[in-house]
Amino acid sequence: MTSTVLGMLVDEGKLVWDEPLQRYLPGFRLADPMITARITPRDLVTHRSGLPRHDLLWYNNNELTRAELVARFPYLELTADLREKFQYNNLMFMTAGYLAGELAGSSWEEVVQERLFTPLGMVRSNFSVDESQKDDDFALPYKENDDDELEVIPFRKIDAVGPAGSVNSTVHEMSRWLLFNLAAGKVGDRQLVSPSTLGEIQSPQMTTGATPERADVSVATYGMGWMIDTYRGHRRIAHGGGIDGFITSVMLFPDDGLGIVAFNNRGSGLPSLVSQTAADLVLGLPKEDWIGEAVEERKKGKEVREEAEKKKEATRIEGTSPSHPLADYAGTYVDPGYGTLEVSLAGEALEMRINGITAPLEHWHYDVWNGADAGDGDPTFEDQKLLFRGNVDGLIASVESIFEPRAAPIVFEKKPDPRLSDPEYLQGFLGTFKTATDTQVTIALSGSRLTATIPGQPTYTLVPQLSGRFALEELSIVTLGFELDETGKATKVLLYQPSGVFEAPRVEE
Repeated sequence: MTSTVLGMLVDEGKLVWDEPLQRYLPGFRLADPMITARITPRDLVTHRSGLPRHDLLWYNNNELTRAELVARFPYLELTADLREKFQYNNLMFMTAGYLAGELAGSSWEEVVQERLFTPLGMVRSNFSVDESQKDDDFALPYKENDDDELEVIPFRKIDAVGPAGSVNSTVHEMSRWLLFNLAAGKVGDRQLVSPSTLGEIQSPQMTTGATPERADVSVATYGMGWMIDTYRGHRRIAHGGGIDGFITSVMLFPDDGLGIVAFNNRGSGLPSLVSQTAADLVLGLPKEDWIGEAVEERKKGKEVREEAEKKKEATRIEGTSPSHPLADYAGTYVDPGYGTLEVSLAGEALEMRINGITAPLEHWHYDVWNGADAGDGDPTFEDQKLLFRGNVDGLIASVESIFEPRAAPIVFEKKPDPRLSDPEYLQGFLGTFKTATDTQVTIALSGSRLTATIPGQPTYTLVPQLSGRFALEELSIVTLGFELDETGKATKVLLYQPSGVFEAPRVEE
């Protein structure tokens, strides 16, 4: 749907698929300036930007706007050159929808509503699980627990990354979407998108690098929001979609005038299996027991997984302890791409929180912690390893974890005490101090940062440190500490240098 509304803007001359994206979104940036300058709208919808998924940036993140998500892109590692490799990427499709909204002077939701939902008569379809739950008849998400029983799980809200897959609909209304595509972009007497543009959207644009699984189903290529292959001698255009507790399969057989959509409110591959079974019946193909084969594979897979789980502690080193008391690991850690990760004490253990997801942590070995079962139906960080690292002061200074399997671990740096950037708190630090050798140090405030002036030297900016001291931004080998009285007023400056610690008591006026 996102690619189709972009195609409508192409028809209207508001967008050119192969123009640099920065022509339309001047603020768009990726980590590589060469890719930034070359990437186009077509690249956004063909999964060839060079950016791997980085899904944990947006997953459950209901605080950031799409513009704010896009602003994080320069801090995300690229793992390929532009158009070098197929790497499925929801963030790029989110950007494509954001682009559609910007070109239309509205939002992606309004564009899809106006250009697709309304003319197609999709009156119950919406863009948020919040809206779905206002409907008189809506599906609940389920998962299968360890006892092979179904249990309801919370809805996963993905509004921010909506253009990548937050449309909620019904089989009846999705049939209108299928018919629209089978009619080459026409509904009734209205041609909503030109046949040539829709044909381009549904034609191969990028190889996927996949290898064949069956002789009668070709390796899929990728169009612009569609997977394209030959299914048992019939051209097929298809795409699946899924989020916690919901899976969708949409298939078009354009040469046969056939479209199939199947939904499932439990995570499984059942929708595509049902769709293929239906396609075989309608197209008169020899019977293939897709579901029976999948059941057998699932049974074998479960046995393999259960056996593997018994060995998951094979890499754990027994008998080790953390290098610090638990309280030292607690704090706020920040990465410019992934944002804020909070680590806090939870009784006699630690827990982490990011994007509104809280996960208990169990000590694994040394300074490594492991995500444990949260017990609330959210397994996002279960078995996620976090490595805490120290600095030269012997303090826990960062935590790293593999948030994107195709990229290097994400390193979250621990933030110093927030009071060290609070102008009101810092008032007590201001004044003039003098060493025993009559070296004068004047501490002043510039915005929320302290400065230090020493006669004959440039003014230094003080940067808060985890130790509670301040580093000189222009000479980081030197740090300044303050001794405070009971009122919070600095009585002495301590200058920490490699050769020693020099004291400068306050000069009282």
